[in-house]
Amino acid sequence: MTKLTHPVHWLAFGLGSGLAPKAPGTFGTLAALPLGIAFMYLLPSAWFLALIIVATWLGVWFCDKTSKDMGVHDHPGIVWDEWVGIWMTLWLVPLTWWTPIVAFILFRFFDIIKPWPIKWLDQRVHGGLGIMIDDMVAAIPAWLILQGLVWWLL
Repeated sequence: MTKLTHPVHWLAFGLGSGLAPKAPGTFGTLAALPLGIAFMYLLPSAWFLALIIVATWLGVWFCDKTSKDMGVHDHPGIVWDEWVGIWMTLWLVPLTWWTPIVAFILFRFFDIIKPWPIKWLDQRVHGGLGIMIDDMVAAIPAWLILQGLVWWLL
């Protein structure tokens, strides 16, 4: 089965960005970054938060269905969780030339390294929520550090 035969799979694979042969999570995050920047610029923060909440809720379903259809829990190409994670990292951040770059670096760092409790959640929570939760939790320290840098530098 190809990974893009179903619209839900296409979304779970980040509009195809998760099909990158190496580092699909990084490519998925990069693909989501321009949209996140557009949301920062175009949407009031409450609307951006609403979009994140809806994307998270739908993402649990997208990721669960796709992983079940593929018979693989948390296939590396499922990157909708990275999309939501980078958007969470960008929420309430002022748009400058450097904030999206630092958001990307911090989010990928925490998503790859998976310090406690991220790794613990990744290993124990299953299904679509399990796929989404580690990236959502990785976004929290990335967001906090980014907020601190913004406060300190701006």
